[in-house]
Amino acid sequence: MSQGKLLYAQSGGVTAVINTTAAAVITTARAAGVPVYAARNGILGALREDLIDTRKESAAAIAALAYTPGGAFGSCRFKLKSLEADRAHYQRLIEVLRAHDIRRFLYNGGNDSADTANKVSQIAREFDYPLHCIGVPKTVDNDLVVTDCCPGFGSAAKYTAVSLREAAIDVASMAETSTKVFVLEVMGRHAGWLAAAAGLAGHGADEAPHLILFPEVVFDEARFMAAVDATVKRVGYCVVAVSEGVRDGDGKFLADAGRTDAFGHVQLGGAGPEIAARVSAKLGYKTHWAVPDYLQRSARHLASKTDHDHAWAAGEAAVKYALAGQNAVMPVIVRTSDAPYRWKIQSAPLAKIANREKTLPKNYIRKDSYGITDAARRYLEPLIRGESAPPYGKDGLPKYVSLKNAPVARKLAEYRVGK
Repeated sequence: MSQGKLLYAQSGGVTAVINTTAAAVITTARAAGVPVYAARNGILGALREDLIDTRKESAAAIAALAYTPGGAFGSCRFKLKSLEADRAHYQRLIEVLRAHDIRRFLYNGGNDSADTANKVSQIAREFDYPLHCIGVPKTVDNDLVVTDCCPGFGSAAKYTAVSLREAAIDVASMAETSTKVFVLEVMGRHAGWLAAAAGLAGHGADEAPHLILFPEVVFDEARFMAAVDATVKRVGYCVVAVSEGVRDGDGKFLADAGRTDAFGHVQLGGAGPEIAARVSAKLGYKTHWAVPDYLQRSARHLASKTDHDHAWAAGEAAVKYALAGQNAVMPVIVRTSDAPYRWKIQSAPLAKIANREKTLPKNYIRKDSYGITDAARRYLEPLIRGESAPPYGKDGLPKYVSLKNAPVARKLAEYRVGK
């Protein structure tokens, strides 16, 4: 098999450390003498033959990339359907890969990306094109199966816990004459991992968050209102963490915006203000709410050192797997010890990961359903440990890098694909 080139692409919602993985991929490939192209805006760039030559970037720029948020090469929410339904797209991918002598394809994303990488490996075999496809884990939702945790989650979890603790201190200082109930909405469509991470902010019934609403637990309004009222009367105020994916007894998202995204997922955002409005209407308490939204996934200044290390190791292993001839696999994180926290990277088949979702285990949710258990703490705490702050400039702001993203000359006819 020709040494060829390696194509790396980013997919879905980015994280505080997805560029750490990108830096690891490029650094590891360079050390092995393998040229790396990146697809601009994920799989769309691969289909459009809109490729970036990372060889134009300096070693210093790639090193700085490891501490820069966002997706350096652009990401996208574009889901390739089945091989039968989207066969033309898959054929186009092989044509682009063949035209540029790309023999290794690394797709950095979540469930849908793992599925895409797996399907690309299948179509390559069908077309007898020598290609090694590696899925690279990433998601703040922490919902990939097989792996102990997902790069990107630890930093979002740290941001969530820190933000909630700081907001709770603020609320406590003003509670007598101002806000009695503060609601923080966190990401998590079906899996309550970030909601659980909010629970790390405090210990005991009187420390925030006093109540957590998980997507794994049906929202019971009457029971919730009673808990809020009791907390305010006991503590003087109440801090609530709510997952965007919380549903009512009919299975409807409280934050259903009535729209769907490119993946066919219901667009969410608004569970926090919805809960706050209901509390005001039912109990008469003054409320405030916050929806961090993109902030929780882009806060590189508060990244977890553990998360940074996971992200780097995943990128490094992905390249090594591809160079060693592995195909249709993903590097996953295996926890070998809680105390002290120890972990390793190993290979897992994409077929066991794609289109599956890991929700919060029942034993991580407190019996009253409004908090986390000791088992959850043992799992979560190591993932937010340590700081991996970016360098700061004289202006007091983080120094983030902007890459040249020099284009690769096209060799094929233009190919149009929807957004």
